[in-house]
Amino acid sequence: MGNDGTQTGEQKADFTDIYRGRDPREYFRTLIPLEYQVPQHALPVVESVLEQHPGTVLDVCCSYGINATLLGHDVDLDGLGAHAVEPGRAGLTHGQVIAEDAAWFAARRRRPGLRVLGLDVSRPAIDYAVATGVMADGWAEDLEAADPSASLIDALADVSLVLCTGGVGYVGPATFDRILTHAPDAWVLAFVLRVFPYDDVATALAGHGLITEKLPGTHPQRRFADAAEAEAAVHDARLLGLDPTGLEADGWFHAEAFLSRPA
Repeated sequence: MGNDGTQTGEQKADFTDIYRGRDPREYFRTLIPLEYQVPQHALPVVESVLEQHPGTVLDVCCSYGINATLLGHDVDLDGLGAHAVEPGRAGLTHGQVIAEDAAWFAARRRRPGLRVLGLDVSRPAIDYAVATGVMADGWAEDLEAADPSASLIDALADVSLVLCTGGVGYVGPATFDRILTHAPDAWVLAFVLRVFPYDDVATALAGHGLITEKLPGTHPQRRFADAAEAEAAVHDARLLGLDPTGLEADGWFHAEAFLSRPA
């Protein structure tokens, strides 16, 4: 919420439909024109954190396994998007896309020992990421609304890093609290749009013994979808006491990175 009690982020464009496809072709067709890029900026930060605290990664709001793909394969976000929207792939069946992408990823695999799990409310996105091998396993569950399933609880015991690159605003303290209840050794790395305050999540994480620090700088996420979204983002940034000059005022969502770990 803003300093005056106003809810921020409510005018953010709704991209729900792009997560309903059984593969990410429509996802990339929609986001490429908006120059979506935060996973690429997040990658070196994630790699640095994993050097300090290695182990299994849980990607929250993982969609089609974009972060897992960048972490585990020799491909960048631009190359991944270009592959997804190749004109010759437009007529492929879902089964053909799965087979082709599984082979494409296998040929580019690095860090074969890295284990990435996914959590998202989109069952089709989870199924794609697991079927193509970019994620070891995944769960289509809404932890804002309910406790994790027994299967997810079992998996959380081995998680070392909880990662979220843009999901805060869709998920909040309840999700992170439910995850950390069953992931006692996990650190949390979240890239959060500046229009969404992170204080409530940081407070929830403090309840699990984690201290949250904001890492330096900001990271462009994507261009605004329209003028209304741009106007709202500038308004929201100011409501939170932030200066949008050179950031939201220049037509981009920007994210800040927060790392939570034991003192």
